[in-house]
Amino acid sequence: MKKIIFALAMTAAAAAPALADQALATSKNCMACHAVDKKIVGPAYKDVAAKYKGDKAAVDKLATKIMKGGSGVWGAIPMPANPQVNDAEAKKLAAWILSAK
Repeated sequence: MKKIIFALAMTAAAAAPALADQALATSKNCMACHAVDKKIVGPAYKDVAAKYKGDKAAVDKLATKIMKGGSGVWGAIPMPANPQVNDAEAKKLAAWILSAK
């Protein structure tokens, strides 16, 4: 019984940061153009994670793109800059995006 309770507690603890990061993404309007598992205006986060899998510089690259915007990587529609996102938030969002499956 103790093992089951411990396993449930660990699962809840692991899920909490993911939910907090999705909450951050929602509060910064990221979810207006992106979803975890499907393309909306921009790519699905799971597709972004797959594209950058194994890239050790991916968090920094994506954090910069989150703040400054970009174009050409995912098609003709550019991603606008997000001046409401600071560096720490951008890195937290990038790490969360890269963990999408």
